[in-house]
Amino acid sequence: MGEKAIRILLVEDEVDDARLMQLTLNEGARDQFDLTHVERLDAALKTLKEQAFDLVLLDLSLPDCCGLDTFFKLHNQTPSTPVVVLTGLDDEKTAIAAAKGGAQDYLVKGQFNRNLLARAIRYAIERKRAEVELANYAHQMRLRNELMQADLDLAREVQMALLPQQFPVFPHGVAPEDSALTFCGRYEPATWLGGDYYDVFALSDSAAGVLVCDVMGHGVRAGLLTAIIRALMEELTAPGGGADPGRLLTEINRGLSVISKQAGTALFVTASYLVADVARGQFRYAIAGHPNPLHVRRHLNTVERLGQDTEPGPALGVFGDAVFKTFEQPMAPSDLAILFTDGLFQAEGPDGGIYGANRLLEAAQKHLSLPANGLFDALLAEVRQYSHQRQLTNDVCLVGVEVARIG
Repeated sequence: MGEKAIRILLVEDEVDDARLMQLTLNEGARDQFDLTHVERLDAALKTLKEQAFDLVLLDLSLPDCCGLDTFFKLHNQTPSTPVVVLTGLDDEKTAIAAAKGGAQDYLVKGQFNRNLLARAIRYAIERKRAEVELANYAHQMRLRNELMQADLDLAREVQMALLPQQFPVFPHGVAPEDSALTFCGRYEPATWLGGDYYDVFALSDSAAGVLVCDVMGHGVRAGLLTAIIRALMEELTAPGGGADPGRLLTEINRGLSVISKQAGTALFVTASYLVADVARGQFRYAIAGHPNPLHVRRHLNTVERLGQDTEPGPALGVFGDAVFKTFEQPMAPSDLAILFTDGLFQAEGPDGGIYGANRLLEAAQKHLSLPANGLFDALLAEVRQYSHQRQLTNDVCLVGVEVARIG
């Protein structure tokens, strides 16, 4: 059985030109082309509504329409049908304009033979088929992107909901302005889903736990891992737990190592965990491959890095048997401990230089008299000014715990 004949609608008002087109198509093998002829555009539009054609051969100069309007009126009605424009020598520019507007090709009357005409018809059909397939693919990709964006929107909402919505007070039940500890947090993901996370929770009426962590990467994987860490924290800081930072990081590391082994994928999470204990008058902290927290000591007019003379433990999820140490630091009223992720000081300046941890320390020293909210605003403003960017290119997370009184 031979190939199905190509159905062609010829729109041509010159009878001689139409007859020549028919004769030219019939020069080859029989039944390759099935030609229907109309002389006016309105007849063509009516015929296209009633029948399906593989291609339209369209003269641009018709009794009821002329020039580019001829093509666009037909193309707008049946955009999926390929069109080859027929034109005279004096109207070739118009034909080129029609091709730019969506026509698959154009032929100058009297300057083509049967082979050229047949090739133009077949190529036009194939190009249009490719266009339609590409358009369908693009449409499917848009739908998938919309679904993916909806999923990302939901994931972002969940991730933001995992952050503290209200900070605890100490002791429980007092007014926020009477709390022995107050808190301040900032979270600015560089992408729709970030890999930074922080949490603040009450361990007792006199002690608060503060966690900041940084998951390697961005996107859904990082967001999912922060949710897993949140779940581990809830389990490990249940009544009676979480008071020993080193032990807590050790347990989180063990849990992440199990998940990594089961999932067959590497996990890499840096973290700082600090306990502010007003009953003992001390900060207790442990560090897992993370930047050292800052200790703002307003009564001494100094800012120092907590644990700057100690060696931090490895990142979480790397070594399943890692054991993390707990370190202690005395605290005084008006002290502020600041935990943060490295996105705060890894901002790149116009010359390619990095803002750096030392500049961050100097900026904190310069603004140490400010309350936590004002200090955080000043630090972020200086980092943005250095990078000349309103939106930083890495996730930024800060959380501070301010001591109102001890004992």
